[in-house]
Amino acid sequence: MARPDPNAEGPAGTRGIGEVLQLLQAEFADVTISKIRFLEAEGLVTPARTASGYRKFSAADVERLRYVLTAQRDQYLPLKVIKEHLSAIDRGLQPAAAGPPVAPSSLPQTPGQPVAEDFGATGTELRLTRDELRTAAGVPDGLLAELESHGLVVATGNHYGGDAIVIAKVAAELAAYGLEPRHLRAFRTAADREVGLIEQVTGPRRTEQTAELAALTVRLHTALVRSRLPRP
Repeated sequence: MARPDPNAEGPAGTRGIGEVLQLLQAEFADVTISKIRFLEAEGLVTPARTASGYRKFSAADVERLRYVLTAQRDQYLPLKVIKEHLSAIDRGLQPAAAGPPVAPSSLPQTPGQPVAEDFGATGTELRLTRDELRTAAGVPDGLLAELESHGLVVATGNHYGGDAIVIAKVAAELAAYGLEPRHLRAFRTAADREVGLIEQVTGPRRTEQTAELAALTVRLHTALVRSRLPRP
């Protein structure tokens, strides 16, 4: 009876452990199948499995292995630190050589003329802890607590998205003009209403049309506010 082929077909675009070994050995001559299995056992990579139990590595899995092997070879980092770096990357952060991970510099901004791309996934895919959010936004704990109490900054589970950084930063700048978080609830209410209008057209799932409509509503809101301000 023929033995099952460990490189047999799995999820589309995946590779068996033997194929992954060949890919990595071109760059890391001392890597072995035992080493790859060890890294999996340590939780640094989690390949899919076929019905027969064979590992099937995606392109992302291979890059993850390459990151681990590079960090060991070039930076002599212990696996514990590498694992922390990978966790930071998984949450959209940039692992620092020393100190805590930091939020990337390319966060969502507040442009004068928003376009649909501003409502894409940039920044919102971040998953920050409360301390990471406070550090990235540069705001005191008291202000962040007030923003949370008024529903302006909201956590999903134990993490916050990248937009929370922008909200906290802008709130801190408004506080310099005497506007406290309690004064900003009207903005949250207006945003909720605009989202409700968009969902009447597109439904609850985010689509390209959702982003386009969001950009248009913000442009309209900006123009309406500007039109009602006193002329210089």
